[in-house]
Amino acid sequence: MNASERATGLDTANKIATVVNLFKAEFPDAKADLKPWKNDPHTRELIDPDSLDIGFHFPGWSRRFQSNSILVQIRLHQDSLDNQERLIGLEVAGFSHQGQAWRLSTIEYWQFMGKNQPVEDVKQKLKLFCRQVFELFSPR
Repeated sequence: MNASERATGLDTANKIATVVNLFKAEFPDAKADLKPWKNDPHTRELIDPDSLDIGFHFPGWSRRFQSNSILVQIRLHQDSLDNQERLIGLEVAGFSHQGQAWRLSTIEYWQFMGKNQPVEDVKQKLKLFCRQVFELFSPR
């Protein structure tokens, strides 16, 4: 679900802002998009209501990223016992004009998959970003 639609409370809005700042700390050229999904019926059917989705766009195609846009999907689960949202994991994908170029899932093995993957230092920065998001969403 678009991050802008999930920002209904102060805590969630603060977490979204922190996620954007964490990403921009590693990749300052990125521009955040809190509405990466179109608002049409077909797209709405595909959207996970339990995710918090943020797009990041670069000024152009990047050889280092092998993409020009990155979609970050933060997968959440509402715990019915204490009514807290728990982080399940992140799905991060790089896109170019040809479609999805690569993907990283922290739900699986924290491995990059795809034909055109980012260079090693970008991979390490993306994994660091994911670890920081885990810290942000960890119960206090």
